Amino acid sequence: MRNSPPALPGSQAAADSPLDRALALMLTGERDAALRWSGAVVQQDPSMSSALILTCRLLADAGRTEAALEGLELGVKRAIDAGNLPLAVAAVADLRALGRDVSSWLDDIAAAFCADSPRLAEGDEAPPPPPLPGLGEIAPLSTYLTGPALLSKVTAIVHAASTAYEESGDSGAPLVAPLPLFSALKKEGLRALISAFEMITVPAGSYVIEQGAEGAEAYIVARGELEVTRDLSSRENQAAGNGEPVAGEDAPSVVLARLTNGALFGEMALLSRAPRAASVIARRPSILLLARRTSLEAVAEDRPDVGVELAAHCRRRMVTNLVRTSPVLLAVDSESRPALVERLQTQVFERGEKIISEGDEGNVLHLIASGEVAVVRRESDEPFVLATLGVGDVIGEVSLILKRKANADVVAVHPTVTLRLEQADFLELVQAHPRVLVGLYFLALERDEETASVLQVPSTRLGDDVLV
Repeated sequence: MRNSPPALPGSQAAADSPLDRALALMLTGERDAALRWSGAVVQQDPSMSSALILTCRLLADAGRTEAALEGLELGVKRAIDAGNLPLAVAAVADLRALGRDVSSWLDDIAAAFCADSPRLAEGDEAPPPPPLPGLGEIAPLSTYLTGPALLSKVTAIVHAASTAYEESGDSGAPLVAPLPLFSALKKEGLRALISAFEMITVPAGSYVIEQGAEGAEAYIVARGELEVTRDLSSRENQAAGNGEPVAGEDAPSVVLARLTNGALFGEMALLSRAPRAASVIARRPSILLLARRTSLEAVAEDRPDVGVELAAHCRRRMVTNLVRTSPVLLAVDSESRPALVERLQTQVFERGEKIISEGDEGNVLHLIASGEVAVVRRESDEPFVLATLGVGDVIGEVSLILKRKANADVVAVHPTVTLRLEQADFLELVQAHPRVLVGLYFLALERDEETASVLQVPSTRLGDDVLV
């Protein structure tokens, strides 16, 4: 892990949020100061579930368990009403930690967001995703309040918020927006899935995921903001026209995405143990849900419907990421792309496993979705690397397009995920989209010429440290 993450653009803006201040103070052990800020937010806006959860965590740490339980239960209700499933699950995690039976709360969350929920909005009725808090000017509770007096004041604020909610119960349950992955599941499947998540809190500037590290966790943003960045490889840097390649800490990076409430990330680790393809850094103090692969595998084993939907969701996300770089997907118009996606089969290869063997007939095309592969030839029983290929690259196009047997092995350098397209599906694809064939034909010719050129000069030897 890196010791000091780079300064992020606009990172000072986080200090403008009272709740960010409270969360940051809690993470540094300044609990009274944090409670003054979070309690003031609840007092001004009792519907803000993130403020309720943070306030009640601080009350629980101070021994005010009953007040914390009352506020956390209200936090679950408020989060559901706001359409923030992850934050509702985070509140349940705190309730569980305090010894409360959370079965009924998990049932309520699943019932609100599952595929056949009467609260699930459709089309234009769907409300927007929950925004980051924007409270404007707000002052913390008085610094004269300390110790028991501060705790009593905040306890009264939480109780008043709970009472006000109960008194307004006749207004009816608001609609909630459907969520990718979660709202595709029936109630029991969704309940099993959300039960697999733990809750963590991270400070601004910290790495949640670091590029190149191995991972076996997926995350959901319950509250906060994170940035996805990727250090460009030498090849990518040159392809982007950025001049000479730069290695190490000075390698250029690009911002791929900003993640806010409800965003799911890191799920590629559920398919393989390939090194992380990008870093994820917290721009604001954030509350996250974390699911370990072992926990999700246990859920999928018990609930096959969850496993099927998880795999389909990961495949959709892989295709979305590949659209930017894959010549096959770029050649297909956006309206026809979903039909292509349905034909792609996900395949996972362990480190050292052959994806293509020299002499194979060309009947499969692979798109690398995660990981890295080496194109390997042997001379006098000595293996050497002709090329290395990564995310977005195509494998098997030379044999498939030029109708030749494979002239080299293609071996996974790391655990690698590909999207596989069989020959029959490929032929149907190119009939509907001739541009795919044109693009791949020129790519196949280029690769074939590169291979012929490399075979005439000394090449990189394949050491034991690469594929063992």
